[in-house]
Amino acid sequence: MRRLPQTPVRMVSGLLALVLASAVALLASAQPAAAHGTLAMSTPAADATVSEPMTSVQLFFTEKAAANAYFTVTAPGGSRVDNGWTYGEPKPLDKPVREYFLVDGKFEPREYTTGFPAVVALAHLPATGQYSVSYLSISSDGDTVRGTMTFRYSGRATAAPRGWSPPTNQPDPTLLAATEQHKTSGQSSAVPTTPAEATTAPAAAPPVASTDEDGPGAMAWTGWAVAAVAALAAFIGWRRRPAPVGRSSGRARTSTSASKRRSPDNRPAPGKTGTTKGVSADRGAGAPAGGGKRRPNAVPAGRKGDAVVNARTAVAVEATPTDREVHASAGPSGESRPILGSDLDAGAEVQGSRLSNTHLAMLVGGLVLALLAGFGLARIGTDTESPAGTARQPAAGALSAGQGESAGDGHQHAPGIGPHTHPGDGGGQIIVSGTTVSSAGYTLQPLERSQPASARTDYRFRIVGTDRQPATRFAVVHDKPLHMIVVGRDLSGYQHLHPTMAPDGTWSVPLTLTRPGGYRIYTDFSVTAANDTQVPLVLGVDHTVPGAHTPTALPAAQTQAVAGPYAVSMNGTPTVGATAPMQFQINRVDTSAPAKLERYLGAYGHLVVVREGDLGYVHVHPEQELVDGAVKFWLTAPSAGRYRAFFDFQVDGKVHNAEYTINLP
Repeated sequence: MRRLPQTPVRMVSGLLALVLASAVALLASAQPAAAHGTLAMSTPAADATVSEPMTSVQLFFTEKAAANAYFTVTAPGGSRVDNGWTYGEPKPLDKPVREYFLVDGKFEPREYTTGFPAVVALAHLPATGQYSVSYLSISSDGDTVRGTMTFRYSGRATAAPRGWSPPTNQPDPTLLAATEQHKTSGQSSAVPTTPAEATTAPAAAPPVASTDEDGPGAMAWTGWAVAAVAALAAFIGWRRRPAPVGRSSGRARTSTSASKRRSPDNRPAPGKTGTTKGVSADRGAGAPAGGGKRRPNAVPAGRKGDAVVNARTAVAVEATPTDREVHASAGPSGESRPILGSDLDAGAEVQGSRLSNTHLAMLVGGLVLALLAGFGLARIGTDTESPAGTARQPAAGALSAGQGESAGDGHQHAPGIGPHTHPGDGGGQIIVSGTTVSSAGYTLQPLERSQPASARTDYRFRIVGTDRQPATRFAVVHDKPLHMIVVGRDLSGYQHLHPTMAPDGTWSVPLTLTRPGGYRIYTDFSVTAANDTQVPLVLGVDHTVPGAHTPTALPAAQTQAVAGPYAVSMNGTPTVGATAPMQFQINRVDTSAPAKLERYLGAYGHLVVVREGDLGYVHVHPEQELVDGAVKFWLTAPSAGRYRAFFDFQVDGKVHNAEYTINLP
């Protein structure tokens, strides 16, 4: 008997499935972001240094900002120096900006060459250092336009106008309602523009042609079409390859021989006669019912003489290699019996086995080349620098075109080049996390739900995936694979801990809770999924210490706190829906000298903000370097209400914590 070829059919199917799945993933990722009202440029430019006094900052958008748009300018000390804003005269952009519009299910690019400025007046420039500009608006199609940029001032200080005081206003409730409407319903913004604005359309160019080397245009979509058609054609060609005469076609043969039939215990079954004819699901009958042993992946045959082999069933059998037993009908009585691995005929052949190694390599190679060609054509010109690419990104929420995505995992941080957020499920939302025990297919599974007061207890838990198995692959973020935050329901008793994981995926950490009452335990981590992508999550669960509970009243709002021998000042104006800079200055209490901060968990500080009531969690990380001697964060408050902020920092190897109450009307 001939041996089976060295290239089995399942290898062909597996490789084809892999290539076609890659095609789907690449095609799905090719869609451009559809956001409008982009910040195209500014005066001064982002990250520029200004040496002469100035009276305003101009932000140029691809369309006019909403009439109730919100702008702030924050000085190095944390106080606001903006003094209202007005529309300015449009002017040509330094570089055109491309935005995409979804028309009849397809993204159509448009180029904007004119910038529409919002002129933000400056009351004064009180000090040298970094100034932060924040904006919040709604585009004409309802997209939220939110972001920040910074510049440095090195000139002389200027005085504030007589009788002027720093503004403390929050965004217009109508503006906030419009952002909420857009992110929940997908409808256009309800925020109107003035009649004069409404008649001024953005300066849009026609869709980019295939000859435009700066953009995707028709060539991009043609490239993707070529890749998709090539992959589909190759797959169809392989599937329709004719079966050789006299051989079975399909994934399995179900023919049997009476002389070869065996009982379930693998002994010959005497007295049984009859055969089952194999019929392909694609090409009808074509396999003789000869003798010989059977393949282990034989699938159930139908009625005598009318057996049907389903290709998908055969693939499913292959997917469980440890299950070496399937059943087939045999004989007129229709009895079924198991077909064991020992029943195999080494000489049995299937049509897929005739695909040679050379043909396999050519087929898979052709698919890969077609996909790469399409991917390359689609990417031509799409990696050009964005005019607004130097602008700093907001700490959360939907951004202007090409600037990022919303914070769906409760993180807001700024590694290196400015604030950014993890992609999430917000779709423009400013959301908090930690209010649920499950998210994105992962569940926090505590092994203990309570513990005695003042007792040191090992708190244990697992992060369980959709397969009900504990996750064991976690990315190291800020020097640790997982951060555990504990806060009482009255926002007292804050702890920042770092559990360790056992090989079976069980995390544990010593935990002592001195006061009876309810607590919220947050696990802040990035799990590595099966496709090797990182999924950042914050999951929360309740924990109880039995006993008589006396809630601690939330302290009054303040900007000063004492942490050990250090006085910590919190400067900035937290804002609902808009990104605001928050700066923490640490000085020694006894000498008022600045503290010599050390990096703690990879940064100069960490800020956890928890909302009163639902205990919504926001974990904010700072700029990687000190800004004018302070630890600077970008915070976007998700709603009005009261919050407790916990700021961790390290000096001389010891970690300290400063706590603040924040009231947002």
